[in-house]
Amino acid sequence: MRSFLSSPPRTALRSRAATVTGLAAATLLLIAGPASAHVTVNPGSAAKGSYTEVNVRVPNEETGADTTKIEFYLPTDHPIASVSTENVPGWTATVQKTKLSKPITTDDGQITEAVSEITWSGGTIKPGQFQDFALSLGPLPTDTDSLTFKALQTYSDGSVVRWIQPTVAGQAEPANPAPVLRLTAATASASTDSASASARPTVTTTTASGSSGSDTTARVLAGVGLVVGLLGVGFGFLGWRRGGTGGRSAG
Repeated sequence: MRSFLSSPPRTALRSRAATVTGLAAATLLLIAGPASAHVTVNPGSAAKGSYTEVNVRVPNEETGADTTKIEFYLPTDHPIASVSTENVPGWTATVQKTKLSKPITTDDGQITEAVSEITWSGGTIKPGQFQDFALSLGPLPTDTDSLTFKALQTYSDGSVVRWIQPTVAGQAEPANPAPVLRLTAATASASTDSASASARPTVTTTTASGSSGSDTTARVLAGVGLVVGLLGVGFGFLGWRRGGTGGRSAG
């Protein structure tokens, strides 16, 4: 005797398809989440006493206005003896210094003033894009475990976002956290780098805001590709189940 197994109800197939689609959408949200960020310094850590290069990354999180000015404040309680900016096409960097109450002693003598503020203006960061502003810093302080900077971001509509709130360990991140550079224990290689850093040539790169758009586009395309892949696997599995259970079996 031969019998035929009935195929799964259509409602069950629709339910499984909805589950696969929901999973794919959730995955895409997880990928897109990091694209929405605050003003940060990257990388987020460096060795104490070393010379390092960081990028002040400024994203435009608004939808109807361009970022037109960034004011970046360096700590004066742990001053940095040498601070250099990199040319960014379309932007002008204005540097202000502050006289130190306690001079910094270096191999070249005492430093009585240090950079306390850098303002970038003249360019624009479009909605959904970001801009990196490179800085060369050093030698980094050895008497603290982190440096907290502050930043003011001005938009074309006149609004200002103040990235000045401290991040406290064990507490939720504030709405507008101040950029932080964590300082790690000094290493032998860091000491060697510090000794030769002043002799390094300055490299100028073209970090235009358009490149940020390409990075964002790449992330979105990667996310869409993953969603399509997940949907393909899910529907392929449903098709296999439907085909396997709808065939004949010997009784």
